[in-house]
Amino acid sequence: MAEGGGGPARRKALSLLEAARSRYESLQISDDVFGESGQDSSGNPFYSTSADSRSAASSQDEDDDEEDQGSAVPGGPGPMEEEEEEEEAERGGWTRSLRDVPPPHFKDGSGPTRKMPLTASAMDFFQLFVPDNVLKNMVVQTNMYAKKYQERFGSDDAWIDVTLTEMKAFLGYMISTSIHHCESVLSIWSSGFYSNKSIALIMTQSRFEKILKYFHIVAFRSSQTTHSLYKIQPFLDSLQNGFDSAFRPSQAQVLHEPLIDEDPVFIATCTERELRKRKKRKFSLWVRQCSSTGFICQIYVHLKEGSGADGLDALKNKPQLHSMVAKSLCQNASGKNYIIFTGPSITSLNLFEEFEKQGIYCCGLLSTRKSDCTGLPPSMLNNSATPQSRGQYRIRMKGNMSLICWYNKGHFRFLTNAYSPVQQGVIIKRKSGEIPCPLAVEAFAAHLSYICKYDDKYSKYFISHKPNKTWQQVFWFAISIAINNAYILYKMSEAYHVTRYSRAQFGERLVKELLGLEDTSPTH
Repeated sequence: MAEGGGGPARRKALSLLEAARSRYESLQISDDVFGESGQDSSGNPFYSTSADSRSAASSQDEDDDEEDQGSAVPGGPGPMEEEEEEEEAERGGWTRSLRDVPPPHFKDGSGPTRKMPLTASAMDFFQLFVPDNVLKNMVVQTNMYAKKYQERFGSDDAWIDVTLTEMKAFLGYMISTSIHHCESVLSIWSSGFYSNKSIALIMTQSRFEKILKYFHIVAFRSSQTTHSLYKIQPFLDSLQNGFDSAFRPSQAQVLHEPLIDEDPVFIATCTERELRKRKKRKFSLWVRQCSSTGFICQIYVHLKEGSGADGLDALKNKPQLHSMVAKSLCQNASGKNYIIFTGPSITSLNLFEEFEKQGIYCCGLLSTRKSDCTGLPPSMLNNSATPQSRGQYRIRMKGNMSLICWYNKGHFRFLTNAYSPVQQGVIIKRKSGEIPCPLAVEAFAAHLSYICKYDDKYSKYFISHKPNKTWQQVFWFAISIAINNAYILYKMSEAYHVTRYSRAQFGERLVKELLGLEDTSPTH
């Protein structure tokens, strides 16, 4: 814990807390999607929300805005005359002649695939994704690892093979940290503010620590295994099968990095050493998410394999990494006419054209700094030298692809083949009223706003336990996503109309059911 008073560690923690709050508030854009409150909001708040990249993004927002407000792309030509612009665009196949493009027909229904009974519990929804056979495998693998560990490092007389009941209780204790945000799961057994005597009686602290020491999903590495996530990949595959079988997403979906924020009070009480440790996440977590419900359809984990040229840090802002992420997240989406919304790190003409051949349509925000602008007319990437009023826009078209440059206290560029360039939309602002825009801009703002609301509601329910091992970090993030998905299915079921639990109440019910509170006697 940080020292009381105004010590340097606490002052630094509070400054980080204030920066985190500012970044988080910048994501609440349902009323400020395109620069209602700021002098210039041409930077994109949706670009990245992972802990790895938010720290850099917040310091670069002003630079990005100034770049987009400039007269030209750095190193590129200035504004062109109309004839030169037309000639330049036609050379790349882009034209001012617009035609109506019919919207992609959605072939599948959406929503839960099975009807849950009125009496369905939180555990019933959770086990749609983490069933007993998965938990039993955790029991087997943990016991195998404990045996292997003791054969190598000496016997542990205090160890007794874990049971399924204990494994459920172990998960229950970890999940409880997502509700109460204690600084350590071991605080449950303490006498401090985060102690919880009502659940501490189910298992002793020493027994919990033993299970935590030996906990494994895969105890042994196969000789054929080369994947760095081999200790967690079977669980991720099982979880993905559960997502696919329990829910059919709507047509509109979003690719992004979900907001995974620490509890602000928790951050303020961390020591400087603990804060440094929390910056060392060695992976990037991306999702494909249904934008009408918030259900996360698919998870993709990209590991930082090293600090060399191929490491995550080196590739973070490079198109090839984000193109690979997008293809991995959409590998099961072909032929269904989904509309995928993307941030500027993913948006590119080559990727969108490749997706279109697979029956996947896209709508993405472009940035001259962060996007791959290969194949796009430079004249559309330059800002007009003449003053513009809010709502003005230019559009160029190539095949079914439309490139839109729309002005609203800054230039915003969109690339889409999912919306007709001749269809009109509107952005409704509290202060400015209605601002005209192409339909693609309105659609992007609406779906982006929903994901920000999802982050606001669910990001605080991620499990607080932060292990040092990367596979365990991924595991607890995946479990947190599974619980959020379970609650979304619960809210769409008839059981919700009977009990009407909030997200916190749903989590508390799940913890109690995992712990089996009808039996309050200590185990070992």
